[in-house]
Amino acid sequence: MTISRDALAEHLKLFEELGVTGYSTDPAWAARQESQESRESTPAGPSPAHALFGPRTGRGPSTTLGTGSPATGPVPPGHETANESSESSVATLAAIREDIGDCTRCKLCRLGRKQIVFGVGSPTADLMFVGEAPGRDEDIQGIPFVGRAGQKLTQIIEAIGLKRDDVYIANVIKCRPPENRNPEPDEVAQCEPFLFRQVDTIKPKVIVALGTFATRSLLKTMDPISRLRGRVYDYRGAKLVPTFHPAFLLRNPSCRREVWEDMKKVRALLNGETVA
Repeated sequence: MTISRDALAEHLKLFEELGVTGYSTDPAWAARQESQESRESTPAGPSPAHALFGPRTGRGPSTTLGTGSPATGPVPPGHETANESSESSVATLAAIREDIGDCTRCKLCRLGRKQIVFGVGSPTADLMFVGEAPGRDEDIQGIPFVGRAGQKLTQIIEAIGLKRDDVYIANVIKCRPPENRNPEPDEVAQCEPFLFRQVDTIKPKVIVALGTFATRSLLKTMDPISRLRGRVYDYRGAKLVPTFHPAFLLRNPSCRREVWEDMKKVRALLNGETVA
């Protein structure tokens, strides 16, 4: 894939604002080796980028999927292979989407929404992002975070050494509210059970709540995002890290440093480190 000069400049500008101070052209780092053997064989004195980002962990699509073999014998009961786990999650997510159907459970179905915006990404992702609700572009395409805020989210994901395909992205509610207003309590009450089912199916290690509304909805609090971010919470078997919404960053670029601090916590949690 060819990256334009302008797109490359934008990525470099973002990394500089986030505090990235080095990079590596080491082919081993570029290839992001996944096997334990490769990680164990990494020489001492990593490059600045490797020290900053750390080795990738996770069960996303880049992870080698185990299929078993006659040499290893059958898989013991209760011990799914990675491939079986992925197939199970795909099937369960498809069932959840089918349950939603062409939803008429709340008034948003009569207020101009074009389609359901369910979720996208790896069905066994270690990292999940939860936003507020679809916007205009998302309502048109049926995919969360595809507008300008979505492009910013993609840059944030890439800044910690991952790709969109490695994570799962969803919203608290699945339909666009008129004029992008905040979802109302009755709308959330009808829709959030489907988000809970998505979380329980994917079983992420870390959930990033994007913005005030998503964080308040998940944590059931009225505290502002400025008070909630910077800390790690336990949530449905995962660690939840609140941060500013990418759309907020577009309006307030001075807050990128805070988001980078939050994403460093996310990266540490994914790597199995303890974070206060």
